[in-house]
Amino acid sequence: MKLSLTIDGREESIDLLSPAPACRFQLGAAPPRDALVESPAPGVYSVLLDGRSYDVFVEETPDALVVAIDGFRFEIEARDPRRLSRRSAGRGADGVQTLTSPMPGKVVRVLAAPGDAVEPGQGILVVEAMKMQNEMKAVRAGTVLAIPVKEGSTVTAGETLATIG
Repeated sequence: MKLSLTIDGREESIDLLSPAPACRFQLGAAPPRDALVESPAPGVYSVLLDGRSYDVFVEETPDALVVAIDGFRFEIEARDPRRLSRRSAGRGADGVQTLTSPMPGKVVRVLAAPGDAVEPGQGILVVEAMKMQNEMKAVRAGTVLAIPVKEGSTVTAGETLATIG
């Protein structure tokens, strides 16, 4: 499972190759790594990584996860590009809205062009995935800034389809 992360404002990705307790993961372009992960209590994790043991404390806040490791504190936001939720759909409502593909697929129709004014709920483009067509819609009113994909393009999960300002 691949996740997009924001760690203290820095964008990163993690690919979870196998789940805990014998976890295998790849952070960004780094080589895959192995860790043993146990959770003795909710929000508390014991992690054995590269022969070193870490106590990890995780607190969920409305905006992000706060993770404390050896006295260092990180704010982490994790997004699964395969899932769209009301919470994530409204993000960027005051700034630039980025429409991303929820899953791998093919762009079958582009319904708007850069410079077009759009209203909330207006279709921007249609992505076909698993023989189903998904219309990607604007969350708020604005102007289409860019559509980096074209009809017939193959897209991956999490790939930017359009930006609206």
